[in-house]
Amino acid sequence: MFESKYSKVLTVMLVIVILAIIGLIGFLAYDYYQKYVVTKETSEFVDNFQGDVVEEDKTATENNENDLNTTDAFNQIKDADTTGTNGSPVKQTYKGFGVLGTMEIPATNFKYPVLEKVTKKSIETAVAFLYGTGINKPGNSVIIGHNYRNGLFFSNNKKLNIGDKIYITDVGGTKLTYTIYNKFETTPEDTSFYQRDTGGKPEVTLSTCTDDSKARLILCAKAE
Repeated sequence: MFESKYSKVLTVMLVIVILAIIGLIGFLAYDYYQKYVVTKETSEFVDNFQGDVVEEDKTATENNENDLNTTDAFNQIKDADTTGTNGSPVKQTYKGFGVLGTMEIPATNFKYPVLEKVTKKSIETAVAFLYGTGINKPGNSVIIGHNYRNGLFFSNNKKLNIGDKIYITDVGGTKLTYTIYNKFETTPEDTSFYQRDTGGKPEVTLSTCTDDSKARLILCAKAE
């Protein structure tokens, strides 16, 4: 009798352990899949980014209409309309968010678009511009990103050191090289580093949470 009850208890415990293991494996698999998908999508965007797109000249399109049949003419005009008018730049977007440029950090295999606004959704999608004169422009620009402790976004910023390189391409297609010269932790409320004398050179500040989420990890870099 006692042995039967003991056996049932062991069986229940075993089932619970098995379910817990399956749940853990499922969580890890989903986390890995999410990281793979996000990293693949952002890397492809960065690799193909060349700045804002300039539409084709609509005048040339209209002049060519006589050389097309009716269906081809309609399709060509429709395609031109989706890109803007009169040769003006068409702003690049990523998943519905405006893009100010892209950032690459070889030391951590980081490749992400820099989104133009900080919202709850935007920083769950990529990193975003928080404050400053504008990327690759004289002065300091603050860019923030989550630390999910899984390699996504700014999770690996803690692995970066003074002297590491950051490459930023802006909407004009200009790519600048930045060198990290300062790394420190501060309180979430501290904004004293937002405004600083950069000597007329572009600088960038990367901000993210520490692993325990109690402080902010700050990286300062200046353009070469």
